[in-house]
Amino acid sequence: MVDVKQPIPGGVPGGDGKDKFMKSHQVAFYRRQTNGPKMQFEALFHTLALNEKGIRFELLEPFMKIKLLVCVSPCKNDTVRIVIDELNPIKARYRVQDVLTREPQSEMVRLEEQQDDLVTISWASGLYRCRVWRQPFRVELLCEDQPLVTFNAQSKLWFETLRERPQEVNEGNTEPEGDCLWRETFRIFEDVKANGPSSIGADLCLHGFQDAFGIPEHADNLRLADTRHNEPYRLYNLDVFAYEINSHLGVYGSVPLVVAHKQDRTLGVFWHNASDSFVHVNYDQQNGLPPHTDIHWLSESGVIDCMVLLGPSPAQMYRQYAELTGYQALPPLFALGYHHSRWDNDTQDDVADVDTKFDEHHIPYDVMWLDIEHTNEKRFFTWNPKLFPDPANLQHQLEKKNRKLVVIIDPPIMIDPEWSLYKEGLEGKHFVLDRDGQVFKGTSWAGDSHFPDFSNPHTRAWYAQCLSLDRYKGSTPVLHGWVDMNEPTVFSGPELSLPKDSLQYDGWEHRDLHNLYGFHQHMATADGLLTRSGGMERPFVLSRAFFAGSQRLGAVWSGDNLAIWSFLKISIPMSLSMCVAGLSFTGADIGGFIPEPTTDLLIRWYQAACMQPFFRGHSSMNSARREPWVFEKHVTDAIRAVIEERYRLLPFWYTLFYRAHTDGLPVLRPLWIEFPEEKRLFNVDHQFMIGEALLAYPVTDPNVSQLEVIFPGAEQLWYYVKSGAVYHGGGTQSFPVTLETIPVFQRGGTMVIRAIELGTCTTDLLKSPLAILVALDAQGAANGEVYLDDGHTFSYRDKGEFCLRSFHMIAGRLQCRAADKVGSYKCGTTVRSVEVLGLQGEPSAVKVYAAGSAEEYVSVEYDYDPERRSLNVRNLELSVDKDWDIQIG
Repeated sequence: MVDVKQPIPGGVPGGDGKDKFMKSHQVAFYRRQTNGPKMQFEALFHTLALNEKGIRFELLEPFMKIKLLVCVSPCKNDTVRIVIDELNPIKARYRVQDVLTREPQSEMVRLEEQQDDLVTISWASGLYRCRVWRQPFRVELLCEDQPLVTFNAQSKLWFETLRERPQEVNEGNTEPEGDCLWRETFRIFEDVKANGPSSIGADLCLHGFQDAFGIPEHADNLRLADTRHNEPYRLYNLDVFAYEINSHLGVYGSVPLVVAHKQDRTLGVFWHNASDSFVHVNYDQQNGLPPHTDIHWLSESGVIDCMVLLGPSPAQMYRQYAELTGYQALPPLFALGYHHSRWDNDTQDDVADVDTKFDEHHIPYDVMWLDIEHTNEKRFFTWNPKLFPDPANLQHQLEKKNRKLVVIIDPPIMIDPEWSLYKEGLEGKHFVLDRDGQVFKGTSWAGDSHFPDFSNPHTRAWYAQCLSLDRYKGSTPVLHGWVDMNEPTVFSGPELSLPKDSLQYDGWEHRDLHNLYGFHQHMATADGLLTRSGGMERPFVLSRAFFAGSQRLGAVWSGDNLAIWSFLKISIPMSLSMCVAGLSFTGADIGGFIPEPTTDLLIRWYQAACMQPFFRGHSSMNSARREPWVFEKHVTDAIRAVIEERYRLLPFWYTLFYRAHTDGLPVLRPLWIEFPEEKRLFNVDHQFMIGEALLAYPVTDPNVSQLEVIFPGAEQLWYYVKSGAVYHGGGTQSFPVTLETIPVFQRGGTMVIRAIELGTCTTDLLKSPLAILVALDAQGAANGEVYLDDGHTFSYRDKGEFCLRSFHMIAGRLQCRAADKVGSYKCGTTVRSVEVLGLQGEPSAVKVYAAGSAEEYVSVEYDYDPERRSLNVRNLELSVDKDWDIQIG
């Protein structure tokens, strides 16, 4: 293997890399909004009109002579949309494209009350009402006359109107007015604003709420911090290598969704804006008054497009959000297996050798990854001819073992007049322009480069075609995509990104849609893989940058982390925060990207990562190799055990993703989602639920021999599956751990479906018989389900070829029944064994009845373990897609 190390741009914590990124006080629009003076808007009720989308009326700011148009639209599925734009702009302002799957369907409203100072409307059943106050302007959303949300409660509504550039600015003279209204400088970079300042802002008071979550991506706790005396949260996609812990600086992705929760309601606020944004969070509880949370949004450009998701339950709120931005994509089954990646100068033979060694060491895995060195001098969609002389053959070898290859595809296109892809991009006008209308040039791994304008649908179509088999020479159908550096990263740019005044499709400035850049590349790449298969195969694409709606395109991850304990610890709330914001397919690179983890840290990281949806080991060429077999035997054995446990649980994981795909609930869940009334759980982010059945507590500190585990639910039973030990909910209990312990507890009243036979990859799991682990609740009941399909095509969607089966146990009878009347998939999968935990006493007999069998009931073999209080029914051959009962007597 070639041993060539490369520096990583961006710096590390404590170095000068931190200075590459702006703090809030360095951002002109933030200073203007926070330093005031406040804009005092008045609603002009004489302009009020009802229409099929709700109500509309004008606002006036008398001192600045600003006129705005407000549309308040109550929508189906208990969502309220508030849109504010200029009444008569000199040109249209940017509105976010491609994020909403469709325009929300409005309710017809009724005018209930109109006075000089307020107007009240209602809709549908009348449960919710909206009250608009004239002066100071504010909008109240009420449920049964109790206020839930007040928009503009603190009169922080801010709207800078577009204007023509003064002659002095055109001539390059000093600004005639204000704080960087037309030009803004950061370090050596100047940002010229074509139509002057255009920032917007608004505050919302969430009545009765004291806990808020969401707005990833930040390396911080799950519960949003009060920012009164701290930096606001920034939403601006940036390549922040080795980001600081407990920081509000935005990193690789942004989802402008705040989720607030209290004991009787979960509520969402979606700020549909893709420009540079800051969010202040203030928790307030004055003596004798109900608590509330104030959320203050400040964005550089665009319009105010704010959607309030009224819940009231967590499940209802997540369905409301999914109806807006899309449901989680159902990934191909292989994507839930183990992924092996490394940035290095490996050759084709090296990669084949690593693949072989996984088999030699009996470690299952599904996907081999190639970083930037596999390309021909960083020309993406090409191969390094020295390292990969026959890439198709490598893929064919992987395909024989039912494995896949993922290759990295960064946005920059190297400036090379001899390269056909570069020439196509230039001739097709597919590149971002600078503020003067020339093709923008910036530096990247490829050196001087141009950057595709993915906001242009024609560019996305062109880019998608680059993934076709006839154009991407050396690729095969088992190749999938990893879009990286797509914040986008520009080594020579301000904050290591594109200048805000560069120009994109339809003449929009990059400032208007910066946070959509990676989302649109993700979309183009997924479309390319979808087109390559003729719409038959589910694509897999991992993206580092993301936005609202990225969940419907594939997976995301937490970027370039460090191999230290604090990064393992923060990976848990970071993943939970992304799941809270609708991005279920997420995870963190195992072991840290750089430098070398200790073996204890590496083992603990594998254990934590196997409890997260995206399960990938990745490392830098600047650190030692860390394939599982390069360590001492006890380390290799521990890693193998973790990966094997992941593969046994894949039927459970796959079923959870089906539910996320159809219902919108995240796969990983903070405890409050499952136990919404327990206030003591609202701030917990070191433990979490995997679905509704498993409670996970990864060990994220060194030298730990005991955990203090919070067990939710006063009447809830929890089982540590390995020993059968039972823990009662409603308190905290000590739990001893060793380096080999994976602290996962099954909730009483649930069933977890597991694979019995592992094989070498997920394809083998499709043939594996299943085991059902039943954990009884205090009433002796439990429920569960399993989802099965072919694991890779859209036949489940287009032809109804899937199998969804439910399992119910009550009064000693376990039943398997169809959970869906549409599914027609004949999977051939059988249930081989059933273990029941929490059974009070040994049964006298266990009998099975299967529909269509000649005999009514058949006795079967079983064991009862009095110490575990568990019954194990063995040697079954029960078809999952048939009805059957097990009677325990």
